Amino acid sequence: MAVQNKSRYIKFGIYIILLVLLNVAGLTLYMRADFTKNRIYSLSKVSRDVVSTLKEPLTISVFFTKNLPAPYNTVERYLRDLLEEYGLSGNRYFNYRFYDVTPLEEGGSARSAENQRLASDYGIQPVQIQAIEQDEVKIKKAYMGLAIVHGDMVEKVPTITSADGLEYQLTTAMMKANNKISALLKLEKPVEVKLYISPSIREVAPYMGLKDLPGLDNGVNEIVTELNRTMYGKLSFSTVEPSGREEIAALADEHGLMHLKWPDIPQSGVTAGSGVIGMTVEYGGQSMLLPVLQVFRVPLFGTQYTLATPEEIDEMITGSVESLIGINQSIGYLTSHGALPLYGMPGSQTEPATSFVQLLSRSYSLKQVDLRDGGIPEGLKTFVMAGPTEDFSDYELYRIDQALMRGANLALFLDSFQEIMPQQGNLYGQMPQYVPNDTGLEKLLDHYGMRINRSIVMDENCFTQRSPRQYGGGEQKIYYAPIIQNRNINRDIACMANIKSMVGLAMSPLEIDEKRLAENKITAKRLFSSSDRSWEMRNNVNLNPMFISPPAGQDEFRSYPLAYMLEGNFPSYFADKPVPERPAAPGETADAQDGEKPAPDTDLSGFEGTTTLASSARPGRIFVVASSHLLRNNVLDAEGQTPNSTFVMNVLDVLNDREDVALMRSKTLSLNPLNDPQAQTKIFIKSLNIVGLPVLVAGFGLLVLLRRHVRKSRIELMFSKRGES
Repeated sequence: MAVQNKSRYIKFGIYIILLVLLNVAGLTLYMRADFTKNRIYSLSKVSRDVVSTLKEPLTISVFFTKNLPAPYNTVERYLRDLLEEYGLSGNRYFNYRFYDVTPLEEGGSARSAENQRLASDYGIQPVQIQAIEQDEVKIKKAYMGLAIVHGDMVEKVPTITSADGLEYQLTTAMMKANNKISALLKLEKPVEVKLYISPSIREVAPYMGLKDLPGLDNGVNEIVTELNRTMYGKLSFSTVEPSGREEIAALADEHGLMHLKWPDIPQSGVTAGSGVIGMTVEYGGQSMLLPVLQVFRVPLFGTQYTLATPEEIDEMITGSVESLIGINQSIGYLTSHGALPLYGMPGSQTEPATSFVQLLSRSYSLKQVDLRDGGIPEGLKTFVMAGPTEDFSDYELYRIDQALMRGANLALFLDSFQEIMPQQGNLYGQMPQYVPNDTGLEKLLDHYGMRINRSIVMDENCFTQRSPRQYGGGEQKIYYAPIIQNRNINRDIACMANIKSMVGLAMSPLEIDEKRLAENKITAKRLFSSSDRSWEMRNNVNLNPMFISPPAGQDEFRSYPLAYMLEGNFPSYFADKPVPERPAAPGETADAQDGEKPAPDTDLSGFEGTTTLASSARPGRIFVVASSHLLRNNVLDAEGQTPNSTFVMNVLDVLNDREDVALMRSKTLSLNPLNDPQAQTKIFIKSLNIVGLPVLVAGFGLLVLLRRHVRKSRIELMFSKRGES
């Protein structure tokens, strides 16, 4: 008996030890399974990469009031779980801490006042929330924010009232804090700056009016040396001097360098020859071309050459380095040619796109580009053009075309009609006029394989607006504001993943040239389209909802493509054309354009400079949607919570090779509509509810009655047999 009791005690002790060991193991070793469709409770790859590659300490200080009412208490719990996930994926430089900022009268600690002062130093202030206490609605102040400290940089998220998009906010804030320093320190190899210049070009440079060209390599070397002081010595510079014809031709084709050819100049002792000149910034198998020598044609003087200034070279190298290693990416925005303004302008009737500016500033730096004053800056991966209304000269189209050839991507929000508002003093109620909008960009798009139809898409599945009471009340359909349904969205593309509904406004249909796309090996991916109950308004465009009605004929209804993404090596529109002349600015004389030097004494008519790139240096992308209204304040929200805002930012992320960020942003969208069934499906469901359910209940009742009858008959039969026996 004693032996048996001893054995029981031993087993009990072993069980206790195993239980303790399991709990200890559970503190460090555990598994989680996220069964949500978009894995919203798991970190995205980009989030894991950010915290696992930190090179300097990064601390997240969280200031949250305790015992918050619903739904804010769930936000704090989600934030704690999310930071634990960051901690598991982060390296030793990642830390986070929760500070108690609850007032003493509400159960806070003695250090709450000190923590509140610390929050205030970080720029985090309490916000007012509603709380129900003892059946009363009360207004109380609560801290719900955090600060990210990385070196001397502090990024703050002052108010966190929802879990939607919280991972995106934290990751982008950490990416912004973990900026150039960390990006440069983790480079395994230096960024190479290479200047290509043939010795023969040095000889003919004085006859081209380029007296400073022979010492260009020394000047660039000094610029790179100065930049290395702030880039931790991560730049290297070298000069390549190609001389043979085959080498010159190969380098010109490979990098898109300027290929110069010239005839004999007997009076100067110069023999006919050729050479290349240009500069590249290379890293990680990618390269960007920097045109240190530019060629253009000036009326009266003909072809002229100009050398980039040291300031321009410095800016080009800096922008290219930042773009190649993925830091401080910039997005160019067209501000000339009547484009949609970003900021308020005196006397302008167009509302500025302030919401777009706020959205963009969270992830990118915005560079305003005026094509009439200068070209598209080097190093830009994306150039946005929204709603231009004025003509582009051939020279300006050439600049756009060549920026695409050098590796920049284009985001085009174009309008097929220009809205002409009635002048002041006209009769009340006069509607605006809509005239076809021809800017010249149509030539480029047609050459690439894309056309914008001269019409506005109307859709029965559209936004519905409540009419004012003085106009009779009720609902008014805005047919030119189609609701993009789930079934008409192509979610195979990163920028459309997880987006299930959108709202358009005054959009024109797009048409692709399949033959031209196939010849150029360009792929066209449709992003979204209108519903099957759509039609076109072609002539006499009038967007007054009171005067719009669906067509009577059913054959006029069809679905229209509304947005495309073109990808591939685009052919240049100017490949077989001479470089267009730069038009003179108002009040500018022909001999003072761009501050050029007077024409040299030597006749340059025999010089031939092949600077036009025949095709894009690497596969590029063009996003096209025929409506600039998608960037306006009545469609976008500055907080980025709506699907339209997510879509616009996702497009820019994809154009900047940040697909992971686009997926992370859209995976927690709160708008998750049910699939809209077809008309036949609706009729079937309605019939099932009206007729099917009563029939089903009646049938079930008959089955029960039949079963009772069978049971009764079986019992009667059983007792009748007993009576006979």
